[in-house]
Amino acid sequence: MQRWRGLEDIPQDWGRSVVTIGSYDGVHRGHQLIIEHAVDRARKLGVPAVVVTFDPHPSEVVRPGSHPPLLAAHPRRCELMADLGVDAVLVLPFTTEFSQLSPADFVVKVLVDKLHAKAVVEGPNFRFGHRAAGTVDFLAEQGRVYDFEVEIVDLYVTGAAGGGKPFSSTLTRNLIAEGDVAGAREILGRPHRVEGVVVRGAQRGRELGFPTANVETLPHTAIPADGVYAGYLYAQGETMPAAISVGTNPQFDGTERTVEAYAIDRVGLDLYGMHVAVEFLAYVRGQAKFDSLDDLLVQMGADVERCREIVAADA
Repeated sequence: MQRWRGLEDIPQDWGRSVVTIGSYDGVHRGHQLIIEHAVDRARKLGVPAVVVTFDPHPSEVVRPGSHPPLLAAHPRRCELMADLGVDAVLVLPFTTEFSQLSPADFVVKVLVDKLHAKAVVEGPNFRFGHRAAGTVDFLAEQGRVYDFEVEIVDLYVTGAAGGGKPFSSTLTRNLIAEGDVAGAREILGRPHRVEGVVVRGAQRGRELGFPTANVETLPHTAIPADGVYAGYLYAQGETMPAAISVGTNPQFDGTERTVEAYAIDRVGLDLYGMHVAVEFLAYVRGQAKFDSLDDLLVQMGADVERCREIVAADA
């Protein structure tokens, strides 16, 4: 899959294509419906399927300080889109200048002049251009002028997650913030993942017999609520069952919020300086401060056993 950063990266000899545009944070099941439809349409037309997305999130430019927690960094989104059959991803740097582009100019500069759109696939509430003034109806009008079709796909999926609310990135973020990683998994179609580099912490886990990978997560990452979770640690090409702790470590009066993963039954694992990923399967318990270190150790042992059972059942 080709990855382009900005319009200037698009090959000059690029032909017609099927395009879909959006932030697509998380590439959740609703997003997947749109992207899969775009890929299917592209295959039928015999042209590539292109996803256009933005960095940073548009809200951060339009309303500074309002950047939402991210469900997936751009490299991860590209991986997920590639798995869906996308041929190219165009990441447009979302600047103040770009945010002032009118809907008509966006159509010409991006869809017509650069991507030579043959069809554009979107959800029913898609908006674009300055002040989000562009609607799917306007896009369809432009399609008749510039010879591209516009197809609307209903991206709204519902289920048990969120009490039956339509699946969305916002709902997913809310569930993650509440610690409902099982609900988030239903929306995403896979466990929620956070990534980052393993850094040296206080090394108390090692001293207590449960050495953890202290993950310095990427900026704006959506971190689950404080607590203990069962999940996986991905490192060095391996997938390892893990007991994951999120929080400030109240037993030792910590103040910095961290994500730490203990790879169950792994001995001598040295991951310092490595980029790893942590996936959350299930919430086990909340954070707590115990009366003694012995009580903490007993609980940690029980946590690991519970996490082992959950991961085994997921296999």
